Amino acid sequence: MTTFAFDVALFGEAMLLLVANEPGPLEHATGFYKRTAGAETNVAIGLARLGLRVGWASRLGTDSIGRALLATMQAEGIDCSHVRCEADQRTGFQFKERVTDGRDPLVESHRKGSAASQMTPADVDEPWLRSARHLHATGVFAAISPTSLQTAVRTLEVMRAAGRTISFDPNLRPALWESTEVMRHWINELSRYADWVLPGLEEGVLLTGATSPEDIARFYRKRGAKLVVVKLGADGAYFDSDAAGTGYVAGCPVAKVVDTVGAGDGFAVGVVSALLEGLTVPAAVQRGAWIGARAVQVLGDTEGLPTRAQLQEALL
Repeated sequence: MTTFAFDVALFGEAMLLLVANEPGPLEHATGFYKRTAGAETNVAIGLARLGLRVGWASRLGTDSIGRALLATMQAEGIDCSHVRCEADQRTGFQFKERVTDGRDPLVESHRKGSAASQMTPADVDEPWLRSARHLHATGVFAAISPTSLQTAVRTLEVMRAAGRTISFDPNLRPALWESTEVMRHWINELSRYADWVLPGLEEGVLLTGATSPEDIARFYRKRGAKLVVVKLGADGAYFDSDAAGTGYVAGCPVAKVVDTVGAGDGFAVGVVSALLEGLTVPAAVQRGAWIGARAVQVLGDTEGLPTRAQLQEALL
């Protein structure tokens, strides 16, 4: 029986997130709350809080932002031995609008030329990567630069060749791609490596041309995915899988939506953790919906991600 050093490995960019302390245009904000951001790091933190062994590979600057992010990730119990800190490179950051009406907030990113965007396939330590039983990847890291795309492809190739399971969240960022057509091509190419594909409904429509959850799932199933979960927001999710057939899982009621950013990452935390623990597909999707609902009720990207104790209290 193979013994793994990690349950999950992730590659991706961490950024400092500055959330305005009051609603209104960002230029009118007089102060900001300091948080972390990054699709892959959100998932890494969520999985680590549930007790999974998580390894994260990236690049940071040695600036104060990079030092703060590295300390945060290490404090969450994440292995950061493959995070390179470069004195001549800078760490990316974001400003986020404070909203009170449940809409998607404006996020202004400053990441061009960042340390993480300069990662190359040479940053992939293949023995280290293969020491994980699972890889979680998103379309964000692939989008930040041509070399990060090459790096993302290499991680997927290594884990596919090693027979490890792979989950993939398209997590579309159109502004980072040359065009919608280029984005659609590469996201769908990356999805071919994955066992579990987790698109949102709007993402699925854009990527596949299909308009229903069933047809979106069918598109990726035909490309080799063993499980596709189409996220439907407040309405829950639809799944199509080898193991459990097809079905819908209801969403979790939310009294007040505070901030929608990070909900998809929370959903991924729930699905990936549950499947790695051997839970059924419907149970995994239910866990994902519950964590995603928690994520939209808090200000930052990670405050809603539960501990193992909180998960057990919810009987999930």
